[in-house]
Amino acid sequence: MALEGNMIIAQSGGPTTVINAGVQGAVEEAMKHSEIKEIYAAHNSILGVLKEEIFDLRKEDIEDIKGLSMTPAAALGSSRYKIKTEEEIKKIFNIFKKYNIRYFFYSGGNDSMDTADKINKLAAEENYDIRVMGIPKTIDNDLAHTDHTPGYGSVIKYLSTMVMEAGKDTEAMYTIDTVNIIEAMGRNAGWIAAGTALAHRTEEDAPHIILLPEVPFNRERFVDKVKETLDKFKRAVIVVSEGTKHPDGTYIAEQKGEFSKDSFGHKQLGGAALFIKNIIETDVKVKARFAIPSTIQRTGMHFASKTDVDEAYLAGKSAVQKAVEGVSGYMITFKRVSDNPYKIEIDMAKLSDVANDEKPLPEEWITEDGFFVTKDFYNYALPLIQGEAPIRIKDGLPSYIRFKKHWVKL
Repeated sequence: MALEGNMIIAQSGGPTTVINAGVQGAVEEAMKHSEIKEIYAAHNSILGVLKEEIFDLRKEDIEDIKGLSMTPAAALGSSRYKIKTEEEIKKIFNIFKKYNIRYFFYSGGNDSMDTADKINKLAAEENYDIRVMGIPKTIDNDLAHTDHTPGYGSVIKYLSTMVMEAGKDTEAMYTIDTVNIIEAMGRNAGWIAAGTALAHRTEEDAPHIILLPEVPFNRERFVDKVKETLDKFKRAVIVVSEGTKHPDGTYIAEQKGEFSKDSFGHKQLGGAALFIKNIIETDVKVKARFAIPSTIQRTGMHFASKTDVDEAYLAGKSAVQKAVEGVSGYMITFKRVSDNPYKIEIDMAKLSDVANDEKPLPEEWITEDGFFVTKDFYNYALPLIQGEAPIRIKDGLPSYIRFKKHWVKL
């Protein structure tokens, strides 16, 4: 027997280029099922549920729904709010009862899946029939139990392009600006920094050196590598992951003071490129420039991967399909069937398994010297950046949607 009731969807954590495509997939699929009555969105993730800041997606312009996959960041609003107490989980659960929520879809990473898992377990304890499904999201690509995550393909497509262009600039100006350092996002896993290897099509191409969290930073070996690169090419473009660590496990650059940690206790990072610049100018004695794209790299919709957008949409759509079939307590995952031709299948992983695991860049995909990645990684990453996603243009610039947010008051 079909489960009838209302649906709510929320986005959590750092935005991505394609997180909204996942929402579009879920909403358009939900509209096909008569058992799903109202389709709600929680404003600013689970915080929106706690505050009862909920809006009605059925009342939004259908063209705005269609425009989700052409709009970056989080159209529903996001946050990094951490559920602190059992009372908050119970409050969320009671609000779900109040709004007759029978379908809950949460788009996010490890911490978001942990929250969804807690809600799913409480519902089971209370014998409340609800379907809870996770929609994977993170540019970091560090969610375990899935081949890759929506958002990753687009961030490495965009950042690789930036690295290529920085490489051309350095090649032209190496007599003045000899070294260029670009800081990539990625707290504990080097997937994003590694992805810029796609720009390295010939030996001369940038990047020449990639620094990864999985490889402890050794100053002496690094300086030797930079000198070797300069001897060979007279210039060097270096990509450094913000999560690069010293041998003792501390980050080479972490923020200090009042805002040094987020609500989940994660250290706030930033400044790895400046750290590397100072070493080069001190030890190698050449001029170095650095760039920190920061959050710009994760919302580059104007050069997003069509493969990534399509897969994000598929993840949202599949989550609704599975929920309607009776599945609860799982996150949608991708299982790779082949690299060439590239093919994936939809699979699932338990929310609890995803929440308590993390996927580093495999050691066998890192070169022996620790300063680059192997051909196997290249073959893994290349299919994820294929195709250019369509966008709407107005007056020569992208046109992105913004929901009107028709608030639900009960």
